[in-house]
Amino acid sequence: VQLQESGPGLVKPSQTLSLTCTVSGVSITTNYNYCSWIRQPPGKGLEWIGGINHSGSTRYSPSLKSRTSISRDTSSNQFSLQLSSVTPEDTAVYYCKVRDNQYDYWGQGTQVTVSS
Repeated sequence: VQLQESGPGLVKPSQTLSLTCTVSGVSITTNYNYCSWIRQPPGKGLEWIGGINHSGSTRYSPSLKSRTSISRDTSSNQFSLQLSSVTPEDTAVYYCKVRDNQYDYWGQGTQVTVSS
């Protein structure tokens, strides 16, 4: 199983951060599989951003809900994150994760810096 995050490493303040997670070796639509986005700001712990389940239902962190959208492309076995109106506080390493009935699979993470 492999997960790979992709997207711009630098985003300007007030713009929208967009990342895609390409998944291989496990289907994001298999029953009970759950796909998540998680981030880690510098010097801080992991923060769950939100997720999408096998049937396409989404949940978001209350603190980020107003700015977050998670979607998926089942034909490509990908899921995506959009975070709008970013500020420098959104600078972090962003990870995607898939949980099946046995394991958590993580991407390697991608650094996103918000700066003008």
